[in-house]
Amino acid sequence: MTSFPDILCMGEPMLEFSEQPPDRDGRKLYLQGYGGDTSNAAIAAARQGARVGYITALGRDPAGEALLALWEREGVDSSAVLRDPDHPTGVYFITYGPDGHRFSYLRKNSAATHLGPADLPKAMIAQAKFLFASGISLAISSRAADAVLAAIAIARTGGAKVAIDTNYRPALWPPARAAALTHAAMAEADIALPSLDDATALTGLADPDKVIDFYLGLGPPVVILKRGAAGAILATRDRRLVLPGLAVHAVDTTGAGDVLCGALLARLLAGDGLERAARYAAAAAALSTTGYGAVAPIPRPKEVMAVLAPV
Repeated sequence: MTSFPDILCMGEPMLEFSEQPPDRDGRKLYLQGYGGDTSNAAIAAARQGARVGYITALGRDPAGEALLALWEREGVDSSAVLRDPDHPTGVYFITYGPDGHRFSYLRKNSAATHLGPADLPKAMIAQAKFLFASGISLAISSRAADAVLAAIAIARTGGAKVAIDTNYRPALWPPARAAALTHAAMAEADIALPSLDDATALTGLADPDKVIDFYLGLGPPVVILKRGAAGAILATRDRRLVLPGLAVHAVDTTGAGDVLCGALLARLLAGDGLERAARYAAAAAALSTTGYGAVAPIPRPKEVMAVLAPV
């Protein structure tokens, strides 16, 4: 029998260029890295020891080759990744200012936007333990949204659990469409992973308890509300638990929420209870903010365990 990954992440990976201190002539310098929310989550899960695969399409270009090499180094199965000779791999730039980091994207008409339902690795999805996607996975094109919803249907038929992160990006789609499609996906999820900022934009609600009530009302039995440096709230229909933020020297929050998602799924698969897995994931997310870029600072278990209080 073919051995498939336990966690499948789906979306758009991108090549990342993060701003560095200027050279002595004042020219901006950029450090090449890797990004894409669900790719970040896949690597976070793999670094915690999970068997992870990725579903996407890449261009036949140097950026695509770089991402494939990254996943090979990180132990992420890329056998389901399609190569598109006609469309490029997405790229983004991170710059920093008084209000934090800012993203500039070159992703229009990327290879990932052309991945459709017919391109899905159906057998792989049907045998997964978790399928993870996000609002960005849905937002990049109508074709991509159809593919995510089809993957969710396959996963649920096969018995896999589904986890969805809101990851709302207003530049990608209007709020009404974002809310409709994201919440349609959430209604099929086992774990909802909204951030408070996203939830406020998508629902108009700002109170954390009301946000949690809303997402539980959609159907997921578990909601983890991400609140940045303030930590997270783990909620089920029976209880709510505040997970305080870990005190760290944060220099770049890029991808921290993605790390929480990937680490959570990895620890659940490793046998942790929900509370223990959520505490671990929140700590991993905090540690990921102590370095620059989305991927390089993602911690490994030894680092997380060193700061994790016994439960």
